[in-house]
Amino acid sequence: MTGFVSIKNLEKHYGDFKALKGIDLDVAEGEVVCVVGPSGSGKSTLIRCINCLEKFERSSEIIVDETPVIPGKSLAKIRAEVGMVFQSFNLFPHLSVRRNVMLAPMRVRGASKVDAEAHADTLLKRVGIFEQADKYPKHLSGGQQQRVAIARALAMEPRVMLFDEPTSALDPEMVGEVLDVMKNLADTGVTMIVVTHEMGFARQVADRVIFMDGGEIIESGTPDDIFSNAKEVRTQNFLSAVLNH
Repeated sequence: MTGFVSIKNLEKHYGDFKALKGIDLDVAEGEVVCVVGPSGSGKSTLIRCINCLEKFERSSEIIVDETPVIPGKSLAKIRAEVGMVFQSFNLFPHLSVRRNVMLAPMRVRGASKVDAEAHADTLLKRVGIFEQADKYPKHLSGGQQQRVAIARALAMEPRVMLFDEPTSALDPEMVGEVLDVMKNLADTGVTMIVVTHEMGFARQVADRVIFMDGGEIIESGTPDDIFSNAKEVRTQNFLSAVLNH
């Protein structure tokens, strides 16, 4: 049985360098999957292939909600269904917080200004930042900007949310507020694939944790499987280094 997100033999090459080496992964609808591993292991490349921000080799197959992801083809349907939150917030500096969230539904889905504004305000309340709606990004903290970025991604009502190390650019005291928003989002049943260095978050929120190294999935299991009973030496060594740091 294939997953809501189904990845088969995913290969990504940069010249002679193989960033991804035949990844197979199925993610069920509503599942929260956290991807962990050392820097350079292919984690970010993996999720950037899902909405074709990275083109992948032709022998690979990615399907999202029965729609194939094909590099070079129209990706509007995929990108409407797949929201993404990056390390850097990528907000439009010349637009207010509210207008940042309103933009895509109006431009892509043809939502009216009234409907887009009402939806944006609902989402800003959901991520706990409605009181900042009329401010511009430069007047917000990093944590606040990342919460706006999450609201903006949710504005398209995606079926899948991808997070590429969403807390790595934040000051330590701001990490918690973003993780809290993500925990609440996980509770709503949105399918989530999260690349993260936050092991506590992965342990608490994930349905499944995947450990990657060298462009491969080395081990996959429940948080307890991975954090308490890892079978692979590479997984054990990574967790020992990270958790005892």
